Amino acid sequence: MRRTSEKTEARSSILSQILQPEAADRLGRIRLVKESRANDIEDRLIWLARSGQLKSKVTEEQLKELLGTVAENDKREGNNGATIVMNRRKGTWDDDDDLLDY
Repeated sequence: MRRTSEKTEARSSILSQILQPEAADRLGRIRLVKESRANDIEDRLIWLARSGQLKSKVTEEQLKELLGTVAENDKREGNNGATIVMNRRKGTWDDDDDLLDY
């Protein structure tokens, strides 16, 4: 348990150093809606910071661009968890059958 809280504190510390307050607020709101997406974004931001690819603090606009990129990648890979599949039962009477008569 102690190790988990230390990791969480370390992540928070890194994120506070690399995010402007507006970007941190947006990331917090994203966490409220979809925690897995927020964790993915945080992981990417921390990786960018550790690899030296961030030259300054991340703005809200830059965070929006990153979110858009992640959303595009998820769509391309088919990882969109919001897909709904409806299977209709065949062979039962349905109101749509009336349309076939015309």
